[in-house]
Amino acid sequence: MHVQEWLETVPAVSIYALVALVIGLESLGIPLPGEIVLVSAALLSSQHAGINPVILGACASLGAIVGDSIGYAIGRKGGRPLLAWLGGKFPKHFSEGHIATAERSFEKWGMWAVFFGRFVALLRIFAGPLAGVLRMPYWKFLIANVLGGIIWAGGTTAVIYYVGVVAESWLKRFSWLGLVAALLIGATSLLIVRRKTKQATAHAAAAEPESVPAPAPAAD
Repeated sequence: MHVQEWLETVPAVSIYALVALVIGLESLGIPLPGEIVLVSAALLSSQHAGINPVILGACASLGAIVGDSIGYAIGRKGGRPLLAWLGGKFPKHFSEGHIATAERSFEKWGMWAVFFGRFVALLRIFAGPLAGVLRMPYWKFLIANVLGGIIWAGGTTAVIYYVGVVAESWLKRFSWLGLVAALLIGATSLLIVRRKTKQATAHAAAAEPESVPAPAPAAD
């Protein structure tokens, strides 16, 4: 079956719901590929007349904002024990090094860490729960959360949608190959961001001053 014919069978409402759910869960603090799902859905919308990119961007924004808000509430109630529990469940994402890096970003940038964190894979998972743990005033968190969610989700949807429209003839020519290639590009971009984040974490940890043990009391 040609990819365009297959796309016509995909219910638009299922795409909207999937995008909102995955992005919402990722924003809540669960490591899921929200960015890849959004990029894939935006690409689908450029090839599927039944998927409205405006509605898709709105659903993605809603998922991001609601997920971050729930994560904030959970983090505010759970506190530090929550981060320790998450570290046990998701050691690759909630390691002590990652948490320390995120905390330094919050201490330096405040509410802007929530806003810009939406565009960084690591901080996108941390932003909501960590803002709650650090007891950031909710009104500051909400402003940054709403602006970041709308600009990230809406902007990503718009960019990928128009890229898909421009590349439509190429995608039709290669059918599934073009779709798979687009997904691989999105996955590669995410891996590069994660690798750079990991390197930044390692450099930050190496730059931390080592603690000097207190001298032993002199003997009488």
